[in-house]
Amino acid sequence: MSKIKVQEMTQVIKKQIQSFEQDVKLENIGKVLSVGDGIAIVYGLQQAMMGELLEFPNQVKGLVFNLEEHSVGVILLGESDKIKEGDLVKTTKRIFEVPVGEELLGRVVNPLGQPLDAGGSIDAKHFLPVERKAQGVMQRGSINSSMETGIKVIDALVPIGRGQRELIIGDRQTGKTTLAVDTILNQKGKNTICIYVAIGQKESTVATLVQLFKAHQAMEYTIVVSAGASKEGTLLYLAPFAGVTMGEYFMEQGKDVLIIYDDLSKHAVAYRELSLLLRRPPGREAYPGDVFYLHSRLLERSARLNDKLGGGSITALPIIETKAGDISAYISTNVISITDGQIFLEAELFYSGIRPAINAGLSVSRVGGAAQWKGMKKVAGTLRVNLASYRELEAFAQFGSDLDTSAKKRLERGRKTVELLKQDVHELVQMPTQIVTVFALSEGLMDDVPVDRVKALEYEIAQALIMTDTGQKIHKHLQDTKTLPDTQALKEFITGLKRLI
Repeated sequence: MSKIKVQEMTQVIKKQIQSFEQDVKLENIGKVLSVGDGIAIVYGLQQAMMGELLEFPNQVKGLVFNLEEHSVGVILLGESDKIKEGDLVKTTKRIFEVPVGEELLGRVVNPLGQPLDAGGSIDAKHFLPVERKAQGVMQRGSINSSMETGIKVIDALVPIGRGQRELIIGDRQTGKTTLAVDTILNQKGKNTICIYVAIGQKESTVATLVQLFKAHQAMEYTIVVSAGASKEGTLLYLAPFAGVTMGEYFMEQGKDVLIIYDDLSKHAVAYRELSLLLRRPPGREAYPGDVFYLHSRLLERSARLNDKLGGGSITALPIIETKAGDISAYISTNVISITDGQIFLEAELFYSGIRPAINAGLSVSRVGGAAQWKGMKKVAGTLRVNLASYRELEAFAQFGSDLDTSAKKRLERGRKTVELLKQDVHELVQMPTQIVTVFALSEGLMDDVPVDRVKALEYEIAQALIMTDTGQKIHKHLQDTKTLPDTQALKEFITGLKRLI
């Protein structure tokens, strides 16, 4: 009898041992040593990882930014006035992530993915870490399709390819944001997702932009990530990384993405502020030594994936603000060396009424030529040279010296080129119209048209390409093959329209 009892007891004990669940939780806990300006110094988190999310009291989260021997520097993702010295901090073993996916389209969010508009909460199903490794060389494809901006001077002289990084640089109030916004508006119906990242912009400016996007039905394919000028440096620093993470989700689905960083000068200043508060050693202009790496790891995430990975792309248009046209400043030269070309806006041109105020001599696209429409490449080949020689001749003609007939002809064609490349705000021109008008100019079909009638001829060309049978055939040929149709037929088409102006 006692034998049976022993066996039964042994089985019960064995069962209990098997069903035993360890109820011990190991937590890495630290204490706040000091807090202020969105920065906290925490003691005792030996196991903290770089970029790890930390939990503070009052539901405030923080991000590990500095790893030192006895303490960690943390940037706070909430109101730092809720944290005080001596508060307990826990590690989460999670890297900071943001929501991504279709649910964000048409929304205005902060860099944490929280809504700033009146559209209710965002029920995102996917999250991705903000700091991700850029795609390697073997994962990338060649840039061979065009990102049409609808801006004549860009599409003709500094074409942008899908997957390219093209810097927009110039003084304040020279039309940098307008170029970027017009490029977003021009993506309507082109199956491109657009992300506009506002870094340190006035909230009223961002609200006006959102209204503009809504008026042009552009909000349907756009995400606006805003870190306002009144927000902590932490949010300004995170904004572009959050934006590109949202873009990478779509790129990995095989879609084309356009992302605008407006602007990286303010981003560098926010990073400098955080670094100095955390007592990182300052370098040139008090920026920390890794400010180049900050922008290179951000912009390297823009790429075109190879066909095996779906062929998606992220095209980046970072904006940099210069002071008095100085493009040799520290942050400007850094970003110029990372990007695949730059569009340089000049205050002098802007104030003399030439808008967009793009300096064709200093603007360059290093890879966009491979993606440009063949038709545009053919007709715009001599445009840059003609503009340069016109500027030279114009300076010479100011001295009142007599010019020979060929010089006068070149001067007149130069004036017409400048007039043709002018464009109003949000007045977008589709590629077929651009190609036919530039063809008319380069073939000398505008030589007998007065300068003040150049715009009228362009308008007639745009209308005829949609309305007339010949125009529709030319339009279809350009749209389908991206090459020039029969030049004789084109000349006859343009000559016929000249009678209407």
